[in-house]
Amino acid sequence: MTTASPAIADVTSAEFRHAVGHFATGVTVVTSVGADGEPVGTTANAVSSVSLDPPLVLVCFDRSSLTLAAIRGHGAFVVNVLAAAQQHLSANFARRGFAAAWDGVRHRPGLTGSPRLDDVLAALECTVEYRLPGGDHEIIVGRVREVGTAGDGAEPLLHWRGGYAALGGGACSRTMVATA
Repeated sequence: MTTASPAIADVTSAEFRHAVGHFATGVTVVTSVGADGEPVGTTANAVSSVSLDPPLVLVCFDRSSLTLAAIRGHGAFVVNVLAAAQQHLSANFARRGFAAAWDGVRHRPGLTGSPRLDDVLAALECTVEYRLPGGDHEIIVGRVREVGTAGDGAEPLLHWRGGYAALGGGACSRTMVATA
């Protein structure tokens, strides 16, 4: 005798986005170098540590991301962890296409040539270790080659429920943030 399995309903993209929005994440700008040698970057909160030995991180990018295309070609990137006072950088790099402006964004080339943003809480400079499919995104696993930290005492920039949030529960802003 077989028992029928209960029907499992599919979750819509909107339902999934709403539920995942309840998970507070740090905000980063992931940077690399385009085929033309110019810096590229995108705001990303789909970032996670993977392994301590070897040191690995993952970042998820929309398959149409220009930053993803640059990382594929350059083979390296930097995860720049933003401080609460750097909402302007998050907003700047959340723009689609070539709209992100580098004028006035202080940065320097790191070990791999990828841009390291000045005054961020942490910078993790990586080379591409793996590329994996992830639905409408691509997962890039990077081997961390160099790290830097700064901003002792600075609060992190957090993303929660579609906007920025502060430690302690106070909302910094209800500005919507696009993710990679």
